[in-house]
Amino acid sequence: MHSASAAHHHRHYLYGILMAGIGSILFSGKAILVKLAFEYGANAETLLALRMLMALPLFWGIFWWESHRKKMIPITWADRTKLFFLGFLGYFLSSYIDFLGLQYISVGLERIVLYLTPTIVLLISYFVLKKSVSRLQWYALVVGYAGVFIVFVQDASSTGIGAWFGMVLVFFSACSYAAYMIGAGEMVSRIGSVRLVVYASSASAFFSIAQSTILNPLAIFEQLPEIYWFSLLNASLCTVIPMLLIMIAINRIGSPLVAQAGILGPVSTIFMGYFILAEPITWIQISGMTLVIAAMWLLVRYDTQTKKSQDPKRSSDFDGTEPLN
Repeated sequence: MHSASAAHHHRHYLYGILMAGIGSILFSGKAILVKLAFEYGANAETLLALRMLMALPLFWGIFWWESHRKKMIPITWADRTKLFFLGFLGYFLSSYIDFLGLQYISVGLERIVLYLTPTIVLLISYFVLKKSVSRLQWYALVVGYAGVFIVFVQDASSTGIGAWFGMVLVFFSACSYAAYMIGAGEMVSRIGSVRLVVYASSASAFFSIAQSTILNPLAIFEQLPEIYWFSLLNASLCTVIPMLLIMIAINRIGSPLVAQAGILGPVSTIFMGYFILAEPITWIQISGMTLVIAAMWLLVRYDTQTKKSQDPKRSSDFDGTEPLN
């Protein structure tokens, strides 16, 4: 009996790791689809609007299923207002700036810069919220940004000044999402991760569709068939499905292990960029990526140990930080 229970637990753990890894890889495929859509003449505004328009019914389908599975506590209008603002900050503004940045830099550099989001959360917490930062965390920050600079050198050598502009845009995208993470962190325990994501994504859909309509009222209806297929894949395969996988994985193995499995994201992006977009892979790029991954691993390990020492139960809590970028 004990052996059967141990085997079941082992399978449960392996499935959780597998889902987290697949979810991270699928999320990273977003940049590939956006790059392909750019080649067919689409712009960032239209792509974002189509992505959110197609993802919205799927998100609300998840919400309907979750609301029938378990009872949800009512939320106040103040919460709804805050969720609306968080949706603008974390899912609309962050995604839009990211899409703009992808026009100038490789998908590998884009994903590596976005992977620095936890370090930006750390810096905001230190300078704005006046929270302490350990020496190990400072070392991880330095190593992580050194890695990004190394990968940036690779991009700048081929795209010139555009690489600077693109990296700044994507970095501000990561800053916007980091601010969302801080705001969402204190809400997720009260309203639940599913409701937070659905409300925030609905706000993002509103802003993105409004923006596209103001710029060109007919843009979302006048695209080539390839653009609609890329957007459908982006909305389903690279947004909603990986989000579900990561939610399930967090429930199975906890946020820290899921965050560590997220290492597959930047790695897979670089190789997908090579095979699908013919973007080069060099030892310089791999070296920089390795430094960034090592830095994020150190931060995750430190955060895990700190949470366990404060409250052992918190290490498995869902923090509501799935990236829609």
